[in-house]
Amino acid sequence: MSIRGLKKKQPKTFKVKIITVDAEMEFSCEMKWKGKDLFDLVCRALGLRETWFFGLQYTIKGMCTWLKMDKKVLDQEIPKEDPISFHFLAKFYPEKVEEELLQEITQHLFFLQVKKQILDEEIYCSPEATVLLASYAVQAKYGDYDPNFHEPGFLAHDELLPKRVLRQYQLTAEMWEEKITAWYAEHRGIARDEAEMNYLKIAQDLEMYGVNYFPIAQNKNHTDLLLGVDAKGIHIYSINNRFSPNKSFEWSAIRNISYSEKELTIKPLDKKAEVFKFFSSQLKVNKLIFQLCIGNHDLFMRRRKVDSIEIQQMKAQAKEEKARKKMENQRLAREKQLREEAERAKEELERRLFQLEDEARQANEALLRSQEAAELLAEKAQIAEEEAKLLAQNAAEAEQERQRLEITALKTKEEKRLMEQKMREAELIAVKLVKESDRRAKEAEHLKQDLHEAREAERKAKQKLLDITRPNYPHMAKYPQYSPTDTRDANFDKGSIKLDLKDIDLKRLSFEIERERLDYLEKSRKFEDRLKELKSEIQALKLEEKQSGLYS
Repeated sequence: MSIRGLKKKQPKTFKVKIITVDAEMEFSCEMKWKGKDLFDLVCRALGLRETWFFGLQYTIKGMCTWLKMDKKVLDQEIPKEDPISFHFLAKFYPEKVEEELLQEITQHLFFLQVKKQILDEEIYCSPEATVLLASYAVQAKYGDYDPNFHEPGFLAHDELLPKRVLRQYQLTAEMWEEKITAWYAEHRGIARDEAEMNYLKIAQDLEMYGVNYFPIAQNKNHTDLLLGVDAKGIHIYSINNRFSPNKSFEWSAIRNISYSEKELTIKPLDKKAEVFKFFSSQLKVNKLIFQLCIGNHDLFMRRRKVDSIEIQQMKAQAKEEKARKKMENQRLAREKQLREEAERAKEELERRLFQLEDEARQANEALLRSQEAAELLAEKAQIAEEEAKLLAQNAAEAEQERQRLEITALKTKEEKRLMEQKMREAELIAVKLVKESDRRAKEAEHLKQDLHEAREAERKAKQKLLDITRPNYPHMAKYPQYSPTDTRDANFDKGSIKLDLKDIDLKRLSFEIERERLDYLEKSRKFEDRLKELKSEIQALKLEEKQSGLYS
């Protein structure tokens, strides 16, 4: 057989996109598939067995419609698009979620859908209840609260509260997060499926939970009302109040529901009771209401009958699964507790180890400080020893110096005594010199007087000689041949010699006097110099004596 022949035998397909609350899937469907074929394919892909709660919804001309299971997909009035989009949603709601939702996937899908309806304000919820529900949603998503991991701001990107609640209270995002976290911290130890179930158990008690609302009129005058269909029956609401129904018809009290064109008829089980008729805007609305009524009624009756074998098996499996999960959760809780205890013990050991290391470090530092102190003390001891030696040496030197000073003092005293003696001698010498000077001065004065007298006598003698010799000169001129001139000359010479000798004695005397005077002046000068030296020495000795006294 050729490849072309194989291609001809392949069935024609079309693409569909299935949108769940948290995911999208694409499938290829055969042209002849009915709605149930596509629905079963989606359920198998999801692993879902509780299929009677769900359906495939699509929007056509602004109206939400459910895909019929017994008709071909392409024969129904579906959007003309490629791929064709369907929303996989819960079509019917259980009366008691804890008893009827057996599979975890079923429970999870209901949780996501109800949570979205609350956030989109399709189901009204009080602010207090929304905070509690948000805490369970956070527990389901993040697990147990850990303040070290879940730091402030970790819920900043999560949509947890309806916008109506956020607008109603003037609270910041941080304040809302603090309120939610306060509840979230109390859910410690709750598993994800348990947190989702607690969420649904709270949500199922809300007035608008599981109710599908449709606008209707009680009569042809078009008095506006709302008709609600849920798991318990049919309810009539005023247009402005979706919480408290004006009238309710439980499924057990309804005998028949029918529609004709835009008219919807509800016949009570009591034949004597009044038949209620309502009018809708479109025939499609009546068809949709009728379809929802049939499905909810069937589920209502099924709940009150003995479970089928399949349901019993599913419940048994769910019970076993819950028991297994409970044991698993208990085991995990024990392991978690043991792990936490081990971590706490580890932290305690690490803390203790850190403390011991710190103590060891401090001990090492103290040891190092002690060693340094010991080295410093040894060094100080060595320095002190050297200083002691130096002090001993200084003491010895001081003792030697003291002895030297004593000797010096003794010498100084002796020198002082000698100097004083020398001074006394110098003073005596000075006195003697003064006396000698006076005596010599007197002698010089006498000598000067004698010299003056001698010179005066010489002058007188010369005058006498002249007087004696002057009269004799004329006779001598007359008698030149007379030789007595020689005699006169001789006598004159003798007198001249005597005069000269006497003159020489005077000169000699004057010379001696002058020489003695000069000697006296020289001795006086030397004596004065000696006195100055003695005074300087005495002053130096006094200064040394004072310094030696201060040093001592």
